[in-house]
Amino acid sequence: MLKDILESLYQKYNRPELIKPDPLQFVYRYTDPGDMEIVGFLAADLAYGRVQQIEKSLTALFAVMGRSPSAFVRSFDAAGRRALRLFKHRFTAGDDISDLLALLRRVLLKYGSIEQFFLRGYDPADANIIPALTRFCGTLSQMYADEHNGRVTAGIQYLVASPERGSPCKRLNLFLRWMVRDDQVDAGLWKSVDKAKLIVPLDVHMGRLCRILGLYHQKTPSLAAALKITESFLEIHPQDPVKYDFALSRIGILEGCNGKYALRCRDCDLKDFCR
Repeated sequence: MLKDILESLYQKYNRPELIKPDPLQFVYRYTDPGDMEIVGFLAADLAYGRVQQIEKSLTALFAVMGRSPSAFVRSFDAAGRRALRLFKHRFTAGDDISDLLALLRRVLLKYGSIEQFFLRGYDPADANIIPALTRFCGTLSQMYADEHNGRVTAGIQYLVASPERGSPCKRLNLFLRWMVRDDQVDAGLWKSVDKAKLIVPLDVHMGRLCRILGLYHQKTPSLAAALKITESFLEIHPQDPVKYDFALSRIGILEGCNGKYALRCRDCDLKDFCR
């Protein structure tokens, strides 16, 4: 029964015209895969806070980065840092973004793409993507520390939050979903990572919906909770556990679900689960 409902939600919501206001919308403003990858990474990394503020911040950021965000990163220098000095998205400041772009510049110049850099730590034999993501974050943090007397700022720690600290890594798992899955919504730019290894991008909104579905009962998002929820989805769809992530998130974003009963709940596909 649950799989049938999830498939129905997928058919209803997993459509290109429903991507906006999701930050994924910014990826499709570009056609070059290199630009799309960089934009996806930054859009996912700043996907915290109110939807309207995320859109505003990303619009401002990509305006500075110009027609080719990938080229902007590859040539990032002091002038680029000055151009971003006044940028701010909640507690991410312009210097934080500049520090991240300086790291990404090293990645692109040495490996050609974020994908090739990520694949250095990816092992298809791993049970899921968490070990690769841990290596990815750890290497980026070490690269930063090597250039800053062993110190890693709080801004960089937040932007490359590692699973080894127990974080559900919602934003980086969201980026991986966009890059690895390939359908009418997700871009599918990365061809070397198995989508069966992906982890559900867990935040408070997705957590609420998964509690309604009875997939877990914790109230605080954590890596353990994200893994448990993903295991439940693996039982439903072993080859694609995050298939329903976008569709489920639309219930909160488009339908305004906050876990409390309202008149609109009578028409909700999940009404039989919500108590």
